[in-house]
Amino acid sequence: MTDRRGGVSSPPWDSMNVGDHVGDAIDHVQINRQRLQSAVGAPMVFLKQVHGQRVVLLDASSSHGTEADACIALGPQAACTIMVADCLPVLMCDTRGQWVAAAHAGWRGLVGEAGGGVLESLRRSAPVAQTRVEDILVWLGPCIGPQAFEVGTEVREVFCQQDAAATDHFKPSKSGKWLADLAGLARQRLRQMGIEQIYGNDSQAQWCTATNSVRFFSHRRDGATLGQSGRMAACIWLAF
Repeated sequence: MTDRRGGVSSPPWDSMNVGDHVGDAIDHVQINRQRLQSAVGAPMVFLKQVHGQRVVLLDASSSHGTEADACIALGPQAACTIMVADCLPVLMCDTRGQWVAAAHAGWRGLVGEAGGGVLESLRRSAPVAQTRVEDILVWLGPCIGPQAFEVGTEVREVFCQQDAAATDHFKPSKSGKWLADLAGLARQRLRQMGIEQIYGNDSQAQWCTATNSVRFFSHRRDGATLGQSGRMAACIWLAF
């Protein structure tokens, strides 16, 4: 998982921006991506993320810009890569090291349609679907935290209509809206699927992209004051 340090981009994208769609100089983005590529080793594939539920299987022929919000790799030919700047990156693998997967989970992708969002789509996809829940490991990366993620009543209602237990992850805010715990909602959905080995973001303040400006990019924070924000990347890959 990258943060905003270690790259060459100028403000407001300083410095390790890997997003090529946010107004940053393309040569700076390319240098930043190459630094990340050197650290990863396996070829990274950057998706066109649209806050949906589509899952794609990556291989040596996969190209940047494939429209999807989750991906799976079965070998070292491609690294699953998710870009974020407030949404939740979800990295997944099996205990035998047979596959890796990654998902981009903003609230829209997480809630999905008819009770099935991007995490459920990933779970239904091969080979994840053929893996026992006790053999699945999940890591949640940094995202906008419950102290900063203010949403309207309609967002709370769509989650709670699907599962009444989601009410535990919304707290009233002073503005009359709701503070949502995005990582908490993701943990809840994973546990509904029987997945219990969940690591990383535990909804504490140190994981919040919006309130840790030195370490993290945040679209909600930076976009409001600077007009744009850089993007971080979460990567997972197999090395044989």
